[in-house]
Amino acid sequence: MQIEVDRARCQGHALCSLVDEKLFPLDEEGYTALPDVQPVAPADAERARTGAGSCPERALRLTG
Repeated sequence: MQIEVDRARCQGHALCSLVDEKLFPLDEEGYTALPDVQPVAPADAERARTGAGSCPERALRLTG
């Protein structure tokens, strides 16, 4: 599984980071600091689903 980021959609709500700030780090302006594609460890899969699902702009998508 991996997280794909659509930076054009990210509005800096930071709800993903509230789920897990290590899995969904933010930059100094409060926007996602994830690379465009971030692998997710199996142990983090549930938090990744919750964090990606919390984005009101749908800027985060899980694949794989």
